[in-house]
Amino acid sequence: MRVAIVGLGAIGSMLAESLSNGRVPGVELVAVAARDRSKAARFSSTLPREVPVIAVSELPEHCDLAVECAPAAVLDKIARPMLEAGKKVMVLSAGALLAHADLGEIAKRTGGQIVVPTGALLGLDAIAAAAEGCIRSVRMKTTKPVKGLVGAPYLDEQRIDLTEIEAPTKVFEGSAREAARGFPANLNVAVALSLAGIGPDRTMLEIWADPALDRNVHQISVDADSATFEMTIWNVPSNNPKTGRITALSALAALRKISAPIRVGS
Repeated sequence: MRVAIVGLGAIGSMLAESLSNGRVPGVELVAVAARDRSKAARFSSTLPREVPVIAVSELPEHCDLAVECAPAAVLDKIARPMLEAGKKVMVLSAGALLAHADLGEIAKRTGGQIVVPTGALLGLDAIAAAAEGCIRSVRMKTTKPVKGLVGAPYLDEQRIDLTEIEAPTKVFEGSAREAARGFPANLNVAVALSLAGIGPDRTMLEIWADPALDRNVHQISVDADSATFEMTIWNVPSNNPKTGRITALSALAALRKISAPIRVGS
């Protein structure tokens, strides 16, 4: 499977290095794309096997699957050409899917596919299984270090200043859809959770800032007719404090599952 990485931040660069090293059998890194092409070219030259730097519009010509590791605002430019060509896109900015609902219809029409990896969560298999029955409620509480939330549009709009807080502080409560709009760089996990379960309008979310915290913490509770369960994950941040290290590893695991002769998990 020919794969291109779009975006070379903390996640994209780690994925590119891993794929270039042959970490996932059956998957070949064939290209990278980024806003700063000269910087991307310098990065590519450091890989074990240098790959071309291409424009986003050229993705369908080069790869079978494009991994989106870019800002949410450019998801449509990455995904639409690939899906129109009947190809696959792995989406890490899952929150942006809510603003581009027609991408799913394009994939259905052309035989393309949108892949959303588990990312910084856990238990999406259990939630997807429960959704085959009846899920009564899904609630999620996300607590992050202050620097992982600073700059979120919702905080700016509500004039919430986190720089002086001294104790855990709740900054948001609402649906996953509302959270995706207000925290586009932070809450892709909530949208992934909602897509696996009962949707972005019924999946309820709290966001807390904790000045003493050094990890991103996600607590999930699910009440369904088949099971009631709770899950908590403490994620070590990557070089980007808004994103956990496990996010890149989750994308690698998803790529491995796509091409694996034995596939574990639903």
